[in-house]
Amino acid sequence: MSRPSPMSDGARAALSDADAARFDRLAGAVLSSPAAPLGAVLRAQLPGTGGVRWLRQEGLPPTARATALTTEQWLSLYRCWAATDRAPGARTTGGRRGVRPSTHGHAPGAMAVPRWGS
Repeated sequence: MSRPSPMSDGARAALSDADAARFDRLAGAVLSSPAAPLGAVLRAQLPGTGGVRWLRQEGLPPTARATALTTEQWLSLYRCWAATDRAPGARTTGGRRGVRPSTHGHAPGAMAVPRWGS
């Protein structure tokens, strides 16, 4: 992981311990390519058009660099990222997201009628 910027350190200090650990994940991903434009970096971190909307909300061009973010912008980015990370989605009974509920395409416990029998 690359070294966090002084601005991300200030933002981290404003968060609780649990949020600080999650913030470290985000800052590490965003700062892993400090020369990369934020538009491209945020595409991998925020779903859909979330990154573009966040950049527009903050008045930043997509070509801005992560090292140019202020402490307030880091906190705003974290809040946006955390809100999408916790967004409700398809969950299985175990609470995991993104797992197919069944390998055979039917509801759990349901089976298709075999074509050769009747």
